[in-house]
Amino acid sequence: MNSVAAAFPDRQLHVILDNLNTHKKNEHWLKAHPNVHFHFTPTSASWLNQVEVWFSILQGQSLSGASFTSLQQLQEHIDAYIKAYNDRAEPFVWTKKKVRQRRFKGRRITQL
Repeated sequence: MNSVAAAFPDRQLHVILDNLNTHKKNEHWLKAHPNVHFHFTPTSASWLNQVEVWFSILQGQSLSGASFTSLQQLQEHIDAYIKAYNDRAEPFVWTKKKVRQRRFKGRRITQL
């Protein structure tokens, strides 16, 4: 973040972060960089982070059940998957399923 803030000294920077604990407690750094603003995604909302969607695809389509004998073999496998994936990649259709509300038995809303 130091190099990003230095590269854009006269611009307001808005940085979106997940709720990982290492992203917290940055008040001192933010005071020294008043043009930088951190915004955190809601807890338990990994679907908002598109790289999490990509990691899920990689895991489900390539790594699940695989076994590797070396780090180099793993790297080559992932590189080959990425190349094949990119050859047929299309934009994500990013949707959120409809949220349904359900009634709790014995609880009613009464009008005043």
